[in-house]
Amino acid sequence: MVTNTKVIIVGAGIAGPVLAVFLKTRGHDPIIYERLPGPAEGGHVFVLQPNGIRVLSLIPELVEQIPGHPLDGLIHCSCLDGVEDILRFGFPLIGVRRPEFQQLLIDTAKKYGVEIKWSHQAIEFEQSEDTVKVTFANGTKDTASFVVGCDGLHSNTRITLFGKEKVDFTGMVRRRLSLVNNFGNGRHMIAYPIAEDNITTRGAEAKEDWRMQNEEQQNGIRNGPFSESTWGFGTGDLVKTGQKIVKYGLYDRPKLESWFKGRIVLLGDAAHPSSPHLGQGANQAFEDIYHFMRLLRKHNPSADQLSTELLLRVFTDYQDLRLLRTSELVRGARQQGELRVVEGLDACRARDEAIRKVSDNDAARKARHEMWSGPFTENEM
Repeated sequence: MVTNTKVIIVGAGIAGPVLAVFLKTRGHDPIIYERLPGPAEGGHVFVLQPNGIRVLSLIPELVEQIPGHPLDGLIHCSCLDGVEDILRFGFPLIGVRRPEFQQLLIDTAKKYGVEIKWSHQAIEFEQSEDTVKVTFANGTKDTASFVVGCDGLHSNTRITLFGKEKVDFTGMVRRRLSLVNNFGNGRHMIAYPIAEDNITTRGAEAKEDWRMQNEEQQNGIRNGPFSESTWGFGTGDLVKTGQKIVKYGLYDRPKLESWFKGRIVLLGDAAHPSSPHLGQGANQAFEDIYHFMRLLRKHNPSADQLSTELLLRVFTDYQDLRLLRTSELVRGARQQGELRVVEGLDACRARDEAIRKVSDNDAARKARHEMWSGPFTENEM
């Protein structure tokens, strides 16, 4: 009896369920293991951009159900010494809140028959010639043809494969409160029209865990310097009236020279975590998925059991294709963060002028086109 190729996906965040749907519809048998007991209740808001939406559109009726708001434009504002200034206008996007979007992806994966097992943290991978045996912290074991690590920034799969590394704290923390970039002296707020706001400031490290601070900590922010009216454009009032406030650090990691070892491969933030200043984290994970599936189909169109040699070809082509693009975007995101959150009036005025200059010049248009034009014009998956 011919059986479908089994694939273990580690992580049920944003990338895992999307990858599982594509694997399922193309003849594989994916199963998702997630360390958390259920979908995350907290988390940040982020932007779906054209390249990410293009991949999601390959799943019938998914894009129409995305629980977000189309953003007709992105406006950059600054307030220094009480003077309000519009720096530039931007481009259409979709703002989404992570918990609702993740739930949609999980529901979609289940609709396609994908099994998701919660409270299973992968801690050990034992590889043989044709399979990978995964051991979980609760004692469960499972075996598959290959494993894809989609377990995010603090990926245990990545650590197991390549060892612990120092994550690069960008020096900034984000406080999530409810389409405008507001810049001030040592601060930056992104406000999305979905009852959620994001403020990025420089501060002490706070590890990303999506949990809200207690009421006293939240009130400290509501009544602190970020609620001052001198910030301009009503930004202080948004902070003061924020209903839910989460504080977490912004990280990226050293570039990996390889994203796989044997029959285990990394995807999304597990492979190339980035600070969020280009808004490309989830979108690049979707690009990863598209190219991974395209190459899997190219080298194994019948979805048969994969030999080590064939899997090596798939993983190598995928890695070589994606390494340069994602590394450039990680570097670009950090540069944007360093530009946006600066202290001192002279530095802030230089920042504002730099933002104003890139509003619509040829270089900016080319960079946006290159970022958003992926991952395909005609679907080859």
